[in-house]
Amino acid sequence: MRQGFQAMGRRAVVMWTLFLSVALSCYADESRPNIVFFFADDQRHDTLGCAGHEIVETPTIDQLASRGVRFTNMFVTRSTCWASRTTILTGLTSRSSVQPDRSDRVRQEAVTAMFPDLLRDAGYRTALFGKWHAKMPKGFRPEEHFEAYEKIFRRPYFKSMPDGTLRHTTELIGDRGIEFLRTQRSSKRPFCLNLWFNAGHAEDRDQRPGIGHYPWPKAMNGKYDDITIPSPRLSAPDIYEAHPEFFKKSNHRERFHWRWDTEEKYQTNMRAYFRMLTGIDRVIKRVLQALKEEGLAENTIIVYAADNGYYMGDRGFAGKWSHHEQSLRVPLVIYDPRLPKNLRGRTIDTMALNLDLPSTFLDWAGVLIPASYQGASLQPVIQGQSKPAGWREDFFCEHFNPRYSMSWEGVRGKRFKYARYVDQEPAFEFLHDLQNDPDELTNLAGNVQHRALLNQMRQRTDALAENYAKGLSEAAAP
Repeated sequence: MRQGFQAMGRRAVVMWTLFLSVALSCYADESRPNIVFFFADDQRHDTLGCAGHEIVETPTIDQLASRGVRFTNMFVTRSTCWASRTTILTGLTSRSSVQPDRSDRVRQEAVTAMFPDLLRDAGYRTALFGKWHAKMPKGFRPEEHFEAYEKIFRRPYFKSMPDGTLRHTTELIGDRGIEFLRTQRSSKRPFCLNLWFNAGHAEDRDQRPGIGHYPWPKAMNGKYDDITIPSPRLSAPDIYEAHPEFFKKSNHRERFHWRWDTEEKYQTNMRAYFRMLTGIDRVIKRVLQALKEEGLAENTIIVYAADNGYYMGDRGFAGKWSHHEQSLRVPLVIYDPRLPKNLRGRTIDTMALNLDLPSTFLDWAGVLIPASYQGASLQPVIQGQSKPAGWREDFFCEHFNPRYSMSWEGVRGKRFKYARYVDQEPAFEFLHDLQNDPDELTNLAGNVQHRALLNQMRQRTDALAENYAKGLSEAAAP
């Protein structure tokens, strides 16, 4: 699955991309697509209209899916905001990209082949507006890696404007994106525009229900007020009680009490959260309209994804971080206007990862993918190859959370999932049969009939963890 240069370093990649930039400079817009990457926060895979959600309204994203493709098995390798975003920037798992001291600080060598740098070297204009949340090496300056950059972070969500009014960060990020698109009038270069939202992340320091904890854009005022949100599907008390004690004492449960532990709080906060998601969709509509007005729509690929999943009260939990599907699985919608009509409107069940996005961006741009990247381009899948030769059958996933004794590592396969929580003594193991138990309610790790499978999954986790831990020089998955 590794693509690109197997024995060439950053210098060779730069030399090639500079040559490519010169070679294509006369006809860049005609030969290479623009890319707009919309990136949501804390949104699991099923909270889109096109994914079958009966309440959340996402008409713009739904339309993109109807004219493009939607991946139903899109996952993150580590379910937390900053780590997922760092993986997309670097093309590396956390195990390969961060220091081994559990500080989560990214290694210097991990940021030498970031996808925005390679695109810029190849002649692309690059921009990022919105959430920047990465524990980069000392001295790292994100503004040096984009032609246009502005960190727009929550805390608070509403920012004061020069005229004294307040504007939501979701709207501001859209504003900056539209301003950037207007500058394309005087440019012949293709561009990659990243609009990275803070929504739907809660305002953790303000636990007042509703607009305190989940501040929504003013345009969403009153939305969903007339709807009673059904209880989480996996909310039965016995589901929560079946978890081990360390799970029940984790930040998953702590934040459940912030958000969902009474019916009134649940209804108020869930409506507010849904308003945030619909607010993103509304901003995407504005950006797409600007693309059309600037004459850029016919050569611009649109990508919509999220950085991690979200429990939303299922299992008696809030947040993400752990091994369950609610945590690891996220939306992915890709609209490529160049795609033949017979390939549009598909749902794709091929296993995709956040690791694949930087490789895909480079592939679209005609930039060779560095050997260090651990994902693969999704372009063959988008072009109709349901299962390209050598495509993954499983992937390594993990999280470090020693504060709550919730550090874990494991493997998610097509049918079985294994996870071991390594802060426990001995390590606490989970084994789930996703075919017969898609809700992961039965732990087969102690079942003697599955001992051989358990040993196989342990060995697979050992191999992947060891290989990724070797670092950039030997980090390809076996």
